[in-house]
Amino acid sequence: MFEEASEVFDNMFKSSFPLTFIVFIPAVLILVSPLPAEAAHEFTVYRMQQYDLQGQPYGTRNAILNTEARTVEAEVLSRRCVIMRLVDFSYERYQKALRQSAGAVVIILPKNMSTMPQDIVQQFMELEPEMLATETVVPVYFALEDDELLSIYTQTLTSSSSQGSSSAAEVLIHTATANGFQMVTSGAQSKAVSDWAITSLEGRLAGTGGEDLPTIVLVAHYDSFGVAPWLSYGADSNGSGVSMLLELARLFSRLYTYKRTHAGYNLLFFVSGGGKFNYQGTKRWLEDNLDHTDSSLLQDNVAFVLCLDTLGNGDNLHLHVSKPPKEGTAQYALLKEMETVASNQYPEVKFSMVHKKINLADDTLAWEHERFGIRRLPAFTLSHLNSHREVQRSSIMDVRSVKLSRNTKLIAESLARVIYNLTEKGAPGDLQIFTEQMQMQEEQLSSVVDWLTAQPRAAQLVDKDSSVVSTLEYHLGRYLKDVRRHYVKADKRDPEFVFYDQLKQTMNAYRVKPAIFDLLLAFCIAAYLGMEPAVHFCLFKQTHFKGKQHSLRSGVANLWAWPTHLTTLNKIEDSVFC
Repeated sequence: MFEEASEVFDNMFKSSFPLTFIVFIPAVLILVSPLPAEAAHEFTVYRMQQYDLQGQPYGTRNAILNTEARTVEAEVLSRRCVIMRLVDFSYERYQKALRQSAGAVVIILPKNMSTMPQDIVQQFMELEPEMLATETVVPVYFALEDDELLSIYTQTLTSSSSQGSSSAAEVLIHTATANGFQMVTSGAQSKAVSDWAITSLEGRLAGTGGEDLPTIVLVAHYDSFGVAPWLSYGADSNGSGVSMLLELARLFSRLYTYKRTHAGYNLLFFVSGGGKFNYQGTKRWLEDNLDHTDSSLLQDNVAFVLCLDTLGNGDNLHLHVSKPPKEGTAQYALLKEMETVASNQYPEVKFSMVHKKINLADDTLAWEHERFGIRRLPAFTLSHLNSHREVQRSSIMDVRSVKLSRNTKLIAESLARVIYNLTEKGAPGDLQIFTEQMQMQEEQLSSVVDWLTAQPRAAQLVDKDSSVVSTLEYHLGRYLKDVRRHYVKADKRDPEFVFYDQLKQTMNAYRVKPAIFDLLLAFCIAAYLGMEPAVHFCLFKQTHFKGKQHSLRSGVANLWAWPTHLTTLNKIEDSVFC
């Protein structure tokens, strides 16, 4: 069969040019023509943050994507979907895509962030605030890698790289014959979410011994933040703070159960929402308690407010204050007790106080305690970070919390020494209160952290019906009294914050021929159609010439046969007349 086909093609190419052209060109077009577009891969993508805060837009302002894939190595990125892997990502490459008016950017992340080298993780964490600093019209998505997605990236990289290292003819041929990928999102354009409610929770343990008892307020915001809301798990910021607050509620609820250890302090616990958006939940809670009611623990005798933020890692503890506490106050007592416990029980921990005044000119506050400081309540924030600008507070790479158990016990011991006035009673610095039956439950603390970090907790994703809110409310209800919810919605006329939807979508990568192939295909078809009349004319001329040649040859043969015909006629005549 192959030999016969070879002979057919051999004879065809040996024949005249028009016949070869009319047969060969359609065969080539049929062989190289693309199959109907088919979905090479379908995967979930997570869009970069999009929100407005204090009237200032942040993040990407677009969600629709329908364009051809390229990697950043390609010479031309305009109106292309630029695919990058995290290991190759840099701010310069990201800016190159934006400067060339790329159609979109897709960044491929590893499934397990903890397996990435620390230098790459640190570099990306430092770039996240830069990416969110200003708005961009280019859709920016993140995707978790798998085998199919990596294969798409590899093929796209090969195609993109060849464009910069080959001649123009080679680039044209390679581009026309290579397979490309059309990246298409299934969702609609993003729009502002109306009437979004941020939920906060409070509960309390009432003290004993009088009516005008001092109140200690413990606060932690539960929402997380990162460059992509659906990838923001916030293990350290602030899953650690919420887990510590729940464990402190459990420990002191047990102490307040017994008359002998029921202290003369009211303990007020507040789990705030919207912490990453200028502490909106705390702001509304303060307004409700100080401006819209006549009876509140915050209006009476507040000893201090302790905000818990990013306490899951490190061997440093910093007490951030807007105003240094004065000697003889409850704030000063807590400061000294933390120094005592750290030096006597946990010498590896370096404890210090960090003083920073509230800058009301800034659009956002540095720490949560500043919300209380503005309302003239004594407050501070405890964190293992030295500055509010540390990138660990706002990163999708925040997935680990390894020192939470130790830090929780240190803070519990320090609070107990203040509440029971142990230093003035002569208790030694190495005295441990939470031991034996009262000891901290490390397994439960760890399970709460695991539960919190198993789901993204960005403020745009946690509504009033979220399982995050209901589960936190359940745990608070196990240990505290008068657990209630507080809601805050943005003002419709002058909103302080605006959230947008379409933060999670399905993307399809369709295997297609590049646009240049369509152009070449159209050219070949036009050339073929243009040559067809000329080919028919040549075939007609060739056939007409062969017909005339046949007639001429027949006439000549007849002339040569005429003497034979005469001899035959003479013989017939002789036979008849004789």
